[in-house]
Amino acid sequence: LNHTSHGKTSFGMSVFNLSNAIMGSGILGLSYAMSNTGIILFLILLTCIASLSCYSIHLLLRSAGVVGIRAYEQLGFRAFGQPGKILAGIIITLHNIGAMSSYIFIVKYELPLVIQAFLGWYMNGNYLIIIVTVCIILPLALMKHLGYLGYTSGFSLSCMVFFLAAVSLWTVYTIPILAFAFVCHPEVLPIYTELSNPTKRRMQNIGNVSILGMFVMYFLTAIFGYLTFYDNTEAELLHTYSKVDLLDTLILCVRLAVLVAVTLTVPVVLFPIRRALLQLLFPGKPFHWLRHISIAVCLLFAVNLLVILVPNIRDIFGITGATTAPSLIFILPGLFYIRIIPTDEEPMNSRPKIQAACFATVGFLFMIMSLTFIILDWTNGDKRSLGGH
Repeated sequence: LNHTSHGKTSFGMSVFNLSNAIMGSGILGLSYAMSNTGIILFLILLTCIASLSCYSIHLLLRSAGVVGIRAYEQLGFRAFGQPGKILAGIIITLHNIGAMSSYIFIVKYELPLVIQAFLGWYMNGNYLIIIVTVCIILPLALMKHLGYLGYTSGFSLSCMVFFLAAVSLWTVYTIPILAFAFVCHPEVLPIYTELSNPTKRRMQNIGNVSILGMFVMYFLTAIFGYLTFYDNTEAELLHTYSKVDLLDTLILCVRLAVLVAVTLTVPVVLFPIRRALLQLLFPGKPFHWLRHISIAVCLLFAVNLLVILVPNIRDIFGITGATTAPSLIFILPGLFYIRIIPTDEEPMNSRPKIQAACFATVGFLFMIMSLTFIILDWTNGDKRSLGGH
């Protein structure tokens, strides 16, 4: 894609789409994280991670700007040739399939409870996710452009704001982990491509606004949930609440809001996977509806199958999350920047290049740390649910 193709998506819609990509099931686990760290440390960590995410978007946009490409995989190709392209494609695919699975996983476990409470029927979660996928997710995933999803993303975010409002009254529920609370990097470039009058500064602002908004939401959610329960905060706080009163209407509405939000995020997350697969399997081919539709159908089929057949899918994606999230946030943007920005412009010993190298190193350390923690958890037989996105 060269600079001549301009998108039609407005600033606000782009913020909605990016915020929706950021705001995953992570928001559900923050009070738990806070009960482990305390308020001050939590705030410091959250601030660090948010600002690192902004910096990371800056690196991506700089690299994309130099070569005028707006696809993560193409950046990989420019930086490291075919292997770079394949690696970037695989990491995005793994990460986002992990995210999609964790969202559909939430639907599988929460939706039957909500339906049972409202209607008194018990329905099998496995049938429900198939119905939700076919009726809601698939049609949205078949849109030609991400920009169209701005409306559903806006709705999805308003559901989460409702969740936040309810939390601040007296409720919340959770799945850790902070670090992946701000992963939106595969979505940055596709959203950039579809932005109306796309400048680097405008896209960086969209990134900053989205991350800032999510930062505030995350922090408030964590604080209210934590202050309600102090140290009794469970890893999945809905359970803490359902102990209080099983059919409390507010909790039910909150559950429903979260379900809607999570369901509407799946199509946004599917776009980068489809894009990566098209780049890897059919490079240089023009847009074709058959390919567009069949990839979406196959992906959703695969993810549903995974969620139905693999009960402890969370653990598996805990592992992929620990490897793919640092790669997308830290390692790849850093490496792309170092390789793509020409050395006559910024030599290897210039400050921006050294910063980018440190940034990538932080990612590696982070990855090793996360994996170590997960393996230690497993060996101690202490299986806490590690939420992906």
